[in-house]
Amino acid sequence: MLPYKSLIQIDRKIPVTIYIQVCNNFISLITNGTLQPSDMLPSSRILAELIGINRNTVKLAYEELISQGWAESVERKGVFVLSKLPVILKNNLPEKNKSSDQKESFVWTNTFKNAVPSRNLQKPVLAIDDGFPDVRLAPVDQLMREYRSLSRKFYGKNFLKYGSSKGSEHLRISLSGYLSNTRGLAVSPENILITKGSQMGIYLASQLLLSPSDTIAAGVSNYTFADDTFRHCGADLLRIPVDLNGLDIDYLEEILLHKKIKAVYVIPHHHFPTTVTLSMERRLKLLKLAKEYRFAIIEDDYDFDFHYDNKPYLPLASIDHNHNVIYIGSISKTFAPALRIGFMTGPPAFINAAASLRELIDKQGDTLLEDAFAVMFNNGEMDRHFRKSLKIYKQRRNLFCTILKSDFKDSIEFTTPQGGLAVWSVFNEKTNLVKMSQEAGKKGLYIDNGSFYKNESFSNNAMRMGFASLDEKEIVQALGILKQVLF
Repeated sequence: MLPYKSLIQIDRKIPVTIYIQVCNNFISLITNGTLQPSDMLPSSRILAELIGINRNTVKLAYEELISQGWAESVERKGVFVLSKLPVILKNNLPEKNKSSDQKESFVWTNTFKNAVPSRNLQKPVLAIDDGFPDVRLAPVDQLMREYRSLSRKFYGKNFLKYGSSKGSEHLRISLSGYLSNTRGLAVSPENILITKGSQMGIYLASQLLLSPSDTIAAGVSNYTFADDTFRHCGADLLRIPVDLNGLDIDYLEEILLHKKIKAVYVIPHHHFPTTVTLSMERRLKLLKLAKEYRFAIIEDDYDFDFHYDNKPYLPLASIDHNHNVIYIGSISKTFAPALRIGFMTGPPAFINAAASLRELIDKQGDTLLEDAFAVMFNNGEMDRHFRKSLKIYKQRRNLFCTILKSDFKDSIEFTTPQGGLAVWSVFNEKTNLVKMSQEAGKKGLYIDNGSFYKNESFSNNAMRMGFASLDEKEIVQALGILKQVLF
């Protein structure tokens, strides 16, 4: 007889009745091949003694097995695994740490390189991230108050019905005014698509623009998830050099003389990862080339709202008179990353197509949350949040860079960023970033190991070091630990 005492596991703390637990245990034994068709099950008396439960409970479990079609009762003989079930070979558990050449259970051809989910930063740990906002500053309580208020109103239940795949009309109206006031971007609400953050906008734009073997130009250093999105479409990446003035548009012009390009991906405000700004001269030339060679520009403007020392340049989309620019922005990056709200604008037909495509993967966003954000924009709460955060982040940037200059002058090179939430930090070549990250972790500090920023053309011993999500005390503590590790 099988060792049912160890095979049948009962947990009295969970809200599942014991006889159902017994039933489910037997189903697992049948489906993994431990029990085969026509195998006899132990008597109710014996099983009850083995696993320490009432005999009537076992009888109930057997009755449930029979009713579900897993077992059958034979008069005067007992209960058996249903004889008509197909034979299932028993699964052999793989040995630990032993590699296996076992093939996939089914064939899937649309492969994806990065099959490992990104890191989880929700655990309460001291972290130098790659440039996230401090969620403690976000007026989440006010947002939730508006959320609850809207749900209580007489028309609140309408938010629970399907709405437009473009997103909340109220938020699109609010964003239309906000983009006009802050960026000089004249766009109608109908021409705005609300997304789950900027990454959804990049994905939708790529799916509509790119076919296998199309070419998209992007920086030698670039946002890794954007690169992966383009490759997932089957597109070829053309790398454009990046210097202190952003993408080298002269280099792009030379390429265009003999190669067709479908699109250019650019982060003109604070290039990711290096934080440099695309000069106005290059912006105008890029728009001129887009008109001449009829390619699209995907403008990722994920943190326009944070600029410290002078007014930011207007986005490409604000000075694009030929409608070549697809403009993507994020509220998540400036409010709280987990609240997935972004937006995309572009030519009307393109935005309509993007909205239709969005329905295939995500019928619509959280209309109630989007409307709550609309209220926050309309009552000035978002503007107050941006102004307050900007002042605090500037103070944190200054402290962070001051400590880097004084304590890390021989090991880290950097330029104080004019905006954004991170410092592009180039480490001494002798510094092993992987080992540094591991040693910092042992001392209670999370810091990246630099691999996220590398690609086939870019392998600097560098990383983004975010200062915004740490308060002054935490900055001193975090950089203190980093100093211990490096020296």
